[in-house]
Amino acid sequence: MSKERLYLFDTTLRDGAQTNGVDFTLTDKQVIAGMLDDLGIDYVEGGYPGANPLDTEFFGSKPKLNHARFTAFGMTRRAGRSVSNDPGVAGLLEAKADAICFVAKSSAYQVRVALETTKEENLASIRDSVAAAKAAGREVMLDCEHFFDGYKEDASFALACAKAAYEAGARWVVLCDTNGGTMPNEVEAIVTEVTKHIPGDHVGIHAHNDTEQAVANSLAAVRAGARQIQGTLNGLGERCGNANLCSLIPTLKLKKEFSDAFEISVTAEKMATLVKVSRTLDDMLNRVPNRHAAYVGESAFVTKTGIHASAVMKDPQTYEHVLPETVGNHRKVLVSDQAGRSNVIAELDRAGIAYEKSDPKLTRLVEELKEREAQGYAYESANASFDLLARRTLGKVPHYFEVEQFDVNVEQRYNALGERVTVALAVVKVDVAGEHLISAAEGNGPVNALDVALRKDLGKYQKYIEGLTLIDYRVRILNGGTGAVTRVLIESEDENGDRWTTVGVSPNIIDASFQALMDSVIYKLVKSGAPA
Repeated sequence: MSKERLYLFDTTLRDGAQTNGVDFTLTDKQVIAGMLDDLGIDYVEGGYPGANPLDTEFFGSKPKLNHARFTAFGMTRRAGRSVSNDPGVAGLLEAKADAICFVAKSSAYQVRVALETTKEENLASIRDSVAAAKAAGREVMLDCEHFFDGYKEDASFALACAKAAYEAGARWVVLCDTNGGTMPNEVEAIVTEVTKHIPGDHVGIHAHNDTEQAVANSLAAVRAGARQIQGTLNGLGERCGNANLCSLIPTLKLKKEFSDAFEISVTAEKMATLVKVSRTLDDMLNRVPNRHAAYVGESAFVTKTGIHASAVMKDPQTYEHVLPETVGNHRKVLVSDQAGRSNVIAELDRAGIAYEKSDPKLTRLVEELKEREAQGYAYESANASFDLLARRTLGKVPHYFEVEQFDVNVEQRYNALGERVTVALAVVKVDVAGEHLISAAEGNGPVNALDVALRKDLGKYQKYIEGLTLIDYRVRILNGGTGAVTRVLIESEDENGDRWTTVGVSPNIIDASFQALMDSVIYKLVKSGAPA
């Protein structure tokens, strides 16, 4: 039995660009388009040529895509204008794109209130615009904006808008849940009715996530006959976002209801890069990845409690619905105040730390973890600090150097330009194999100054830490009052792009920061195989 084809349409570069705090550069758009093409996406919507200089420049030359069809987005002709006299339509026809996705109202209320025109004029605008783009040799689709709300208000008009596009030659008629408030059962019922008039292999779904059901609504539309799904990477989009392709792709590939009936253009090999794709986008946008995201989140395959960890170690299927490797993720058993012996053993195996199961130091390590987490340490978020704690408890960390003293001063003064500035100065004194070294450094803050001073001169170990950089610094106050305890998490990266996190806890934020900095440096030395 042959499978039906489902087509994936990505609108990260257009609808995703409407996310609060997201601003793509031209280079960003070019890189992301290539990444989506490599993943296997069928349509990459690049933006709205003519709406802003960036999108106009992006569509000035078509990117080299091996699979995806490069798509331009824009409005149908405006009421009272002809296609030939509408600059928006002209901009779409001039854009270097394989396909054009028009957007038009399909709600009688929206036509009356937002457009202030008639139903007849709205239908004529759809027909004229689709026909013009098709005559220009483009693949054409129409986003029926507000379709589900419009259908519930005036089903005959909403359906007339969809049929007008299809009959004028649109390859795809996309039903949009623009306000994101439609329920999955409503989507399934309405799409079922639409596919009685328009073949399902010409019907798409565009769902917003305002009730946290954009993925569910997209799947409901597929069940009802729709064969194109629009979405974004990481669920970017206006307000609460769009349907998340990082959730939809694995579901379509790995859940039998869909994988047995449908095929998509994303191969198993490419799906195994999904975590990398998701993280790359977040890195480009300087966003912290959602650790709880389905499939691709850091916590998606994490086990924390002891009884769960014990079961996972016996058979991962006890608490995993798919194999993490299928999406490029990995299994992780956390060590925390809920940890048991199974958690600790699993984490030692992950870190490649040798141990004997009968070693009483393992029991001491579990006790030490619980004691330190009670003080505020968070080892589930600091893999490198756990690694070092485990090695120290088991007697496996070389004594590289000793910090004998450090001093930090923060001073406000006038610089050479007469501007009042705040400068931090740190001095660190270390003992490296009997050699006493003193380093001083200025920074834009006390932690930055300490970081630079500590890594400025470590004698014979300097060459091992030259590729080390601090890339993130997070502070959390664990309790209130003047004696509040502070937890500091520092994320570091080496010359190979490997990342790790370390933790420090103290009532003094500088002390907590220095603990985390020290762990990061020592972890890098251990990781690099530096001699004692």
